Amino acid sequence: MSRKIHIVCVSGTREKLQMAAMIASVAAASGDEVSVFFSMNALPYFVKGYATAAPVEGSFGVLMQEDGGVPSFKQLFKYAAELGDARLLPCSMAIDLLKVSTEELDPELGPPTGLTRFLSDAEGAQMLTF
Repeated sequence: MSRKIHIVCVSGTREKLQMAAMIASVAAASGDEVSVFFSMNALPYFVKGYATAAPVEGSFGVLMQEDGGVPSFKQLFKYAAELGDARLLPCSMAIDLLKVSTEELDPELGPPTGLTRFLSDAEGAQMLTF
């Protein structure tokens, strides 16, 4: 029996984005239904051309930054979408505030979604927030 997992990403820090991506990719690859909602400080990392690195919170973030063997959070989210059919959803309000179009977002992201819709779709799901 597959689970229904909804993940909310609002933090822009490396550790939180990395953990959310690891959960999304493993769950999606395992056959779980996965939806990830990107808003606030997490969304800019999925705008094409945004070159700012996610800041680290502590020593583990530094280790991930220095070790070339750890897939980036962006790569893991991409794997989740490609291999496990996870839905990666940008927050419509955040898109408006950033003044970007959907064409400016990474191609793995699905249609802009409002929080009300995301929460409605999450009924009965396990909800995680990063």
